[in-house]
Amino acid sequence: MSQVLHTPPPTPDAVPPVPADHDLAALAARHGLSVSGARPSLPQYVRQLWARRHFITAFSTAKLTAQYSQAKLGQVWQVMTPLLNAAVYYFIFGMLMNTSRGVEDFVPFLVTGVFVWTFTQSSIMAGTKAVSGNLGLVRALHFPRAALPVSFCLQQLQQLMFSMGALVVILLAFGVPPAASWVLAVPALVLQFVFNAGLALIMARVGSKIPDMAQLMPFLLRTWMYGSGVMFSIHHMTGPDSGLPSWVGPLLQVNPAVVYIDLMRFALIDSFGGGMLPDHVWAMALGWALVAGIGGFIYFWKAEETYGRG
Repeated sequence: MSQVLHTPPPTPDAVPPVPADHDLAALAARHGLSVSGARPSLPQYVRQLWARRHFITAFSTAKLTAQYSQAKLGQVWQVMTPLLNAAVYYFIFGMLMNTSRGVEDFVPFLVTGVFVWTFTQSSIMAGTKAVSGNLGLVRALHFPRAALPVSFCLQQLQQLMFSMGALVVILLAFGVPPAASWVLAVPALVLQFVFNAGLALIMARVGSKIPDMAQLMPFLLRTWMYGSGVMFSIHHMTGPDSGLPSWVGPLLQVNPAVVYIDLMRFALIDSFGGGMLPDHVWAMALGWALVAGIGGFIYFWKAEETYGRG
């Protein structure tokens, strides 16, 4: 009796199992690989941004130079634009609506408010389109995306410096003498720049996800401007004889735009005394700068890997 041994038919080479995700991660880490476009840690992100400080300044300067390159008057518009805005506001509010009553040195008061407000307004508007308006650059090059809104804010600061030269001429022409308090304009502008940059970073992230925000922002900013004492004195308009509730004045004076505008007026205009400033105004200016600056930076950084995608 014979026994037949049935051997199984030969099988093709077995397909190796697909490595698990954690095995792939370990393999990538072992060879120094990382996810393309992954968000760096916050300290590393700050270092990357600082390493590109020269790019930020060069980019902002180039954008400022190109802004009026097609106009015949060229860079003169950097001063003419805010001056013309101030002239329109003076005609409407100072002459027709008589908001100049009770305000000494109303023209320097108004021009200072217009220039300082324009700095904040332009920084926010530029920040809103910083990412969505530069998708080609964002998708072509690898760099910390926060460099874009920060460079646009720096561009607006350079624009303000041109305007400040015209403001000094206006102050002298209307009899406002130079004073040691003018030095206070420097820390006020530094704090305002940090505040503006923080808002620009916030709006850059929002604008990258909601393109229509760029169309809505002019209306929101115009509403904010009318409540910021650009064309009138909040101190006079909300005084005891105004008929307004007592809480309106302190509420308006907490407005960050009012804080920075009034600090600049206090620094530059002799007749704008400390009694017109809210209590602890420098603490409020520092607080708004830190809240907006640090909070805006972290808020923007958290979405770093999403910019330019989708």
